[in-house]
Formats: sequence, C-alpha cells, structure tokens
Amino acid sequence: MFDALKNLGSLPGLMAKAREMQDRMGAMQEELGRKTVSADAGGGPVEATCNGRRELVAVKIDKTRLDVNDTEMLEDLIVAAVHAAQEKAADLAKSEMQRVASEMGVPPGMMPG
Repeated sequence: MFDALKNLGSLPGLMAKAREMQDRMGAMQEELGRKTVSADAGGGPVEATCNGRRELVAVKIDKTRLDVNDTEMLEDLIVAAVHAAQEKAADLAKSEMQRVASEMGVPPGMMPG
C-alpha cells in the first residue's frame, strides 16, 4: 500500500508534462488548420483542397476537361476528389501527431491515431 504512495511525489511532474502535451497538441491543431493538401479525381477535371483538419477549403472544376451537362458524373468526381483530399489530410494529421509525440518522448503507439 505504501509503495503506491511513493510515486505521488512525481505527480506534479506528470501534470506539467500533461499540460505541455496538451499545449503542443493545441498548437499542432492550429498549424494543421493552416496546412492544405489537394487531390483530384477523374484524371484532374475536379480538384479538392482540404486543410489538415480534414475541412474542405476549395473545389476547382476544369470545365474544359468534362461535360458540365453530365451532372451525375460531375457530382461523383466532386465526391471522389473531396474524399481523396480528406484522406491525404488525415495522413498529414497522423504524421504531425506522431512527430509531436516523438519530440515529447511519448512511446510509439501511445497516441490515438
């Protein structure tokens, strides 16, 4: 029982480390909001851009490369491009989280991902 109480002395250090981790993760989230990734669909007539938080920030449609009257195809291309951009953004966020965790000395696999 008393062995468990020995470790209470390190509690302030653990709390400080937790606050530092929380601050670093908050800063990383802000940074991810400024970074963007893009992906296209259908060979390039539709391109979607998301930020590192997987939020859609832009869609570009090259009318010269598709039939704008084929709305079903256009809709499918938009969905595919957005999905691809969101996947890239998720990979970016995961990579950034792993980098921050590594810098903080957190063992691999201990961070949610």
